[in-house]
Amino acid sequence: MRNEVVIYTDGSSKGNPGPGGWAAVIKTKSSKLKSKNKEVFEIGGKVEHTTNNRMELTAAIEAFSFLKSYPQLPAAVSYKLFSDSKYLIDGITKWIHGWKKNGWRTKDKKSVLNRDLWESLDELVTERNVKWKYVAGHVGHKDNERCDEIAQTFAEGRMPKLNDAR
Repeated sequence: MRNEVVIYTDGSSKGNPGPGGWAAVIKTKSSKLKSKNKEVFEIGGKVEHTTNNRMELTAAIEAFSFLKSYPQLPAAVSYKLFSDSKYLIDGITKWIHGWKKNGWRTKDKKSVLNRDLWESLDELVTERNVKWKYVAGHVGHKDNERCDEIAQTFAEGRMPKLNDAR
């Protein structure tokens, strides 16, 4: 599809909590890009002490933050984000509406975990046309497996080789 960005994300932590890594594979294709070819960007990072869920959220936040600074994308672009995290997908498509309505409290009146990250993600995607898609992890999907590899490598304290189409 023209003017579409496809994003795969993953997060990992060793110990949960423990050292963590996050990753995103971002594929852009736009009729307004100079090359008109699909461009693939791989981004990732590490956090010294974190949880798997925080890394899953961070991967999505970082992907949209990266795209925010990508001036070649037209305003009318649509996004599809694929993740193997039901926490991320359900949180952003179902739960967040109730949390915001209830003052960032769960049905049990407890504070929402990772509220800071949920608020950041919500702010980044509010004005965007995003389709959130669950993809099963570790079943051989190339882009999901690549995200897992990048996130795991960062969580292990190593630096993966990343594709950067810029």
